[in-house]
Amino acid sequence: MRNLNWNDLRFLLALHRSGTYSEAGRQLGVDDTTVSRRIKVLERVTGTTLFLRRPDHSLELTPLGQEIADRAEAMERATDAIAESLGAAEKQVRGTVRLTAVPLVVNRVLIPALPSFLAAHPGLTVELTPDARDLSLTRREADLALRLARPKVGGGDVLAQRIGRLSYAAFYAANLKQQQAESLPWITYDDGMAHLPHARWLAQRAKRATEQASNLRVSDGESALEAAVQGLGKTLAPSIVGAADGRLKAWPLRDGTVPPQREVWLLSHAAQRELTSIRTVIDWLKSIRWA
Repeated sequence: MRNLNWNDLRFLLALHRSGTYSEAGRQLGVDDTTVSRRIKVLERVTGTTLFLRRPDHSLELTPLGQEIADRAEAMERATDAIAESLGAAEKQVRGTVRLTAVPLVVNRVLIPALPSFLAAHPGLTVELTPDARDLSLTRREADLALRLARPKVGGGDVLAQRIGRLSYAAFYAANLKQQQAESLPWITYDDGMAHLPHARWLAQRAKRATEQASNLRVSDGESALEAAVQGLGKTLAPSIVGAADGRLKAWPLRDGTVPPQREVWLLSHAAQRELTSIRTVIDWLKSIRWA
């Protein structure tokens, strides 16, 4: 155990949180072969198997592996605290905050708002993870998460608060005349997204006698917008997103129909809420104009 490289514990934690070598490598900025090699080194040093493969081919920790991971997470928290202390001494925010949200929100809302925020906090690093999955805060897959619906799960360690509301509007390609847009079909979502409010609205709209659905269906808002830009149809998008994209133009709904709204919820881990880096990012997220 005297040969244990504490830096290898970062690889153990990343693999534990992601479940696959490839995803762990993506999080750490290395390839999956490097992750596998570092885990094998840890197993050789500890003299035991640290991970087992599940039926779905993902990996889970053995009991001893879990014990080591728990201690490694304590070290991770201690490192965060050291960064906090250094930042406090230098009167600036330090540390790394992992933030996850659906790709549309990451690409069209968060990234445009980041330059001024990061310029104001040069010692702070924000890691953005565009992912439609509900990444786990308890397993430190992320430090903060934005969700577009009230969270149903999370546990006592996860705090949730509503920080905004997204209003939706209809959009089509700006290079088309409104007369051309009249005949455009609605770009709808596949069955996996059918439960979402804007997907339901589009499906119902496309069933009207005077309307039609496109022969293209998508699984995320980013694809729907790009398809609309290419003139493949009209679609719904958050008003702030569509209005900021010069390639799109708002489609007036003359029948008085009101598109849905979606709440923006921020999830954080109770054990981290007092970290200055976390509080700083939370304050920034609250300051973003969502409506």
